Amino acid sequence: MLRRLSALALTAVLAVSTVTHAAAAEGAESVTDDKPLALAYGDLGANFNQNLDALDYRELREARARWVRGFFPMPATDQGDPAEHFAISTITEAATRGYRTVFSLKFPYDAASFPAPGSARMAAELVRLDKVLPTVMGKVDILTIGNEPFIESLPAQRDQRLNAFYETVARHVIDYRRERCGAGCGTALYMGALNRLDLPDRRTLAAERWMTFVRETPEIEGVDIHPHIPAPENAQPFLDYILPRMRPDQTFLVTEFSLVWHWKKHLEDPVSATFAQKYGFAPGTLVWQVIKAAIDDPFSERKWDDFLTGSPWFTSQAGFLRDQMKLYRDTGRLAVATYGFKQDDLMVANFGPDKTPWLLNSVYAPFTVQPRGALSGRGHWLDDFRALQRR
Repeated sequence: MLRRLSALALTAVLAVSTVTHAAAAEGAESVTDDKPLALAYGDLGANFNQNLDALDYRELREARARWVRGFFPMPATDQGDPAEHFAISTITEAATRGYRTVFSLKFPYDAASFPAPGSARMAAELVRLDKVLPTVMGKVDILTIGNEPFIESLPAQRDQRLNAFYETVARHVIDYRRERCGAGCGTALYMGALNRLDLPDRRTLAAERWMTFVRETPEIEGVDIHPHIPAPENAQPFLDYILPRMRPDQTFLVTEFSLVWHWKKHLEDPVSATFAQKYGFAPGTLVWQVIKAAIDDPFSERKWDDFLTGSPWFTSQAGFLRDQMKLYRDTGRLAVATYGFKQDDLMVANFGPDKTPWLLNSVYAPFTVQPRGALSGRGHWLDDFRALQRR
């Protein structure tokens, strides 16, 4: 029988979720508090995806971040002890330092069919899980089952076969937590993550079954979404889809979100004449060419900021981070959102007009902005990220 809260109880839960965090002592690194994980924190954290080895605690402190998120690719289990993999060792170290943690298990099946439940291949996948789960269960605050299932799969398999695989994995994780971590286990479970729900053709029967499983499985606290969108208003359809399909006591994660598809539309725009003249670029130089120049020879912070703030396509969306967090928080059911924290080498490799410009999302810009001593160069979003932290 599904757990359900009365309207009165839900109101009380959400009221408690607004309690602020308190540091253990002035200057202490510990940021842990005692709120039950089922509550809607509404916090904004730092997302590292596959690059947890780039985590720098000085930058987390400067940005006032209290949550850290990354993922682990399950095939890496075959390469050695998962406890020694940098993703797991980093996320668990962050937890011991008092940071709140979100960790996603990534199952890349975009080049192979899903293992069928009961098959030898599924048994092998569950053996992998049994190697990974002891390293994170009871150590991370939130474990997300899946990263981007409807992208990390063969298009032809985004049907009931996808559902059957992830449901089998989820039940195995649930059983492991119950048997090995107990009733007081400090790790909450979410299913993740759904993409492009602003597009009607992504609201498939498989997506519907995904949400049904989330709703009907008492041990699952909610769902993760990744609103990488072409315009701010495209985020609302994500909420319109997931919220009515969850239990009233469930919350949601937003472990990735950005305007990356908006940025990409403008890569072949000419850069502003004022910027070009000030910094010696030829008239008609394109946006992507300026970004490539910054990758080849990182700009000063002032130069990078002049490039972005001199671009109407960017300044028109300068409130994106603030506006999106308000949208998610106003639901009263946001568990945690995490935003792209730091540029990485994949973002800048072979940069050209067809490259997806993830690097424009980042709070820190080590590949396009000169470092500040031991700290990475600032991206555009650092001030807003800091201002959005709850104390």
